[in-house]
Amino acid sequence: MTVLPSRWIRVHLDRQEADLLEGRTVRRQYPVSTALNGPGEEDGSFCTPRGWHVIRARIGAGVPEGGVFRGRRWTGEVCTPSLYASQPDRDWILTRILWLCGREPGRNRFGRVDTMRRYIYFHGTPDAIALGVPGSRGCIRMRNSDMLDLFDVVSAGMPVWLGAASEAPDQPDPGLFPRHANPEVT
Repeated sequence: MTVLPSRWIRVHLDRQEADLLEGRTVRRQYPVSTALNGPGEEDGSFCTPRGWHVIRARIGAGVPEGGVFRGRRWTGEVCTPSLYASQPDRDWILTRILWLCGREPGRNRFGRVDTMRRYIYFHGTPDAIALGVPGSRGCIRMRNSDMLDLFDVVSAGMPVWLGAASEAPDQPDPGLFPRHANPEVT
């Protein structure tokens, strides 16, 4: 008998929503913003990849809300409205990072379609940036408060699925995910 991970994330690219699930039950929903260029896996496409992934790394524990990251390192800055206004076209990565790694060789892993090598993350974004509509360069943008909430209840190795709502699975693919521990959802 295969034991599936109980907690996982499902992102509906067409609805611009992320669900945190426990088994088949949605426990939390978050508005997100995925790629302005739509879905796609090719390196340099600035698209959001589809398919099964895992959280490869959780980055930023202890950084203040709105903390600015470059190269996955906190710069020591905190994004303020005036800092954002001075650089509105910057690709702001704030608060926390959940770095994704593809699980499907040839689709979102290895070669020119490798999600991890494309540096695709869940991350916080300035308050002035709209959610619920595509707008990123491939990552999954979230409100900073939602990013803090999600970060606290996920673990490295947790399954993540990205795609159209019409193709959404109701549980992780048992062939792709070994059992792993998850923190409690309250």
